[in-house]
Amino acid sequence: MRAVVQRVQRGSVTVNNELVGEIGHGLVVLLGVGQGDTPDDARYLADKISQLRIFDDDQGKLNLSVQDVGGGVLAISQFTLYGDCRKGRRPSYSEAAPPEVARELYQVFVQRLICNGLPTATGVFQEHMVVEIINDGPVTLLLDSRKTF
Repeated sequence: MRAVVQRVQRGSVTVNNELVGEIGHGLVVLLGVGQGDTPDDARYLADKISQLRIFDDDQGKLNLSVQDVGGGVLAISQFTLYGDCRKGRRPSYSEAAPPEVARELYQVFVQRLICNGLPTATGVFQEHMVVEIINDGPVTLLLDSRKTF
């Protein structure tokens, strides 16, 4: 499972010109589910993201987590994180999990964030979404549950 994590001042997602999710200060997480991912991968990434120390403390050091600062999380499913662009000009998505598996694991991830006490908003799975991100810092991290990067 892969995630792009961005520290934000605010983030929102609309579907068909309707606002479906938004947060203020916190994290926007773009989440991709790959072949062979399990609920353990989803829980691992949710816990890791909940505790990542990427917010400033009183000395301006990245020492606080989204939990510590009372921030929220906007979680967006994004299968294109498994796009393989090494050959040709059209990405291959063969490493992405099928939609029915990805949906279930995305929901496990979101539920774990909620269980960790984080206000959590979402997009709409398998819909065309417009995501607005006001990156703060900028701070952007790449995570992989298999620790390949």
